[in-house]
Amino acid sequence: MFVPSILLKQLYTHGSLTKTNNGISFALKNRLKDATIKDIKWISLDGNNIPEEKISFRMSGDEMLSVDDINRADGVAFGLRQTITVHVELDEAVSPEKRKIGICFSASPFGKLKFEVEDNVTSPEQRGGHIPRDDHDDYGEKAIKARQSYFESATDKKLNHVAKYSIDPKELQGNIEHFIGAAQVPIGIAGPLKINGEYAKGEFVVPLATTEGTLVASYNRGMKLLNMSGGVTATVVDDAMQRAPVFIFENARGARDFVKWINENIEKIREEAEATSSIAKLTYIDHFLSNKFAFLRFNYRTGDAAGQNMVGRATFAACGWILDHYEGIENFYLESNFATDKKASQINIMRTRGKRVTAEATIKREHLLQVMRVDPKQIDYHGRVAGVGSFLSGVNNTGLHSPNGITAMFIATGQDVANVSESSAAMMYSELTEEGDLYLSITIPSLIVATYGGGTGIGTQRECLELMDCYGRDRVYKFAEIVASVVLAGEISLASAISSSDWVSSHEQYGRNR
Repeated sequence: MFVPSILLKQLYTHGSLTKTNNGISFALKNRLKDATIKDIKWISLDGNNIPEEKISFRMSGDEMLSVDDINRADGVAFGLRQTITVHVELDEAVSPEKRKIGICFSASPFGKLKFEVEDNVTSPEQRGGHIPRDDHDDYGEKAIKARQSYFESATDKKLNHVAKYSIDPKELQGNIEHFIGAAQVPIGIAGPLKINGEYAKGEFVVPLATTEGTLVASYNRGMKLLNMSGGVTATVVDDAMQRAPVFIFENARGARDFVKWINENIEKIREEAEATSSIAKLTYIDHFLSNKFAFLRFNYRTGDAAGQNMVGRATFAACGWILDHYEGIENFYLESNFATDKKASQINIMRTRGKRVTAEATIKREHLLQVMRVDPKQIDYHGRVAGVGSFLSGVNNTGLHSPNGITAMFIATGQDVANVSESSAAMMYSELTEEGDLYLSITIPSLIVATYGGGTGIGTQRECLELMDCYGRDRVYKFAEIVASVVLAGEISLASAISSSDWVSSHEQYGRNR
């Protein structure tokens, strides 16, 4: 299996070359896929092979293996995200000067792998800083207790709440570093909400994690109103996750010709990208030329995962193949800020990032008057006035407060909460029907959600997803429809409160923590 050189070098953990009591050490981390080491060919320092008897490997815990141990074994497991510390008995001085480290070994399913990197020897104090950690068992009780003690001694405060949790720290690798405990955010429920989606069908009770008074009550009131008029129709209309590398050339013609080559080799690029994952599917590559830069926007479907890391790895592999097969590239960056990860942007509004989903409902006039004490004409007029305010302020959302419901659901269900920055964009639309009812619709063009992977499988987060039958595979479109429907409930509730001048009085009654 071909592994691009730029991807292969990621096996080495940069900054890990450290002075030890009897030599030096450095770390290798599997960032490719589950593998089995078959044999060690050689390890070199500054071009000179190191004698095998001076090399040992810490695989996990306190297990130490020699080169001979590995070569005589019937394969040694090297799992995805596993770290191996290589110890070398060479007396090398701490220095800022770069040293060349080379390694050659064979591993299944890759075959023979060889690479060389540069790093400088640091002291343990320089590398580790002050926070206690363990490269091989950083989620064990010993490491956690050491960090808790460090935090308490550094702050002269006791961890009375943070250190109490029901989750298994061993399951948190890949979710958090330097773990010391958990933050407890209150969770309330709203609903049930009737949803007429293609994937979310029926009534759903929704968990909302927040410390903002009136929020759960407001969404609950909106859900009650929508249910009276038949519920919400929700539709996922697009699905895409991006990584946007930039390639730099001598001049604009070089960038232009490169894009032509990319289009001619799209199938091979797709093959290289998709080889890194059984889930990621490269659908198309946008290109944008400026000056002597070629910006490529790789677009993927990522199944039930949010997919930012997945598409980063896939695009990195594809770009590795591109760099090895196209001459004239002067520089390259995996991310050019054009995917606008964790940032609201116009391109995501236009082109979709995550799930593009619309929730809509027609609300009867009598129900608005009965529940909200407001006429549809008041809300429609208020919406048109607010549209001018939206234009003047340059916001990315013509609605009222969709990030409120999205954030509360994200915290409850283990989503990457920073994705609210992109997911906050929304287009609200309303109109009066001939019968005098109110049609209301909201489109969220960049809703980034997951029902599998990331933080979705942790303790309370998984429970909250399971509450809506949204945990696991083949659930992400269902969850997206629920989120959009909840957002619509919040929009009509707040719009009614503002239009009827009920807003301040509600906060006075429910939202003040005196």
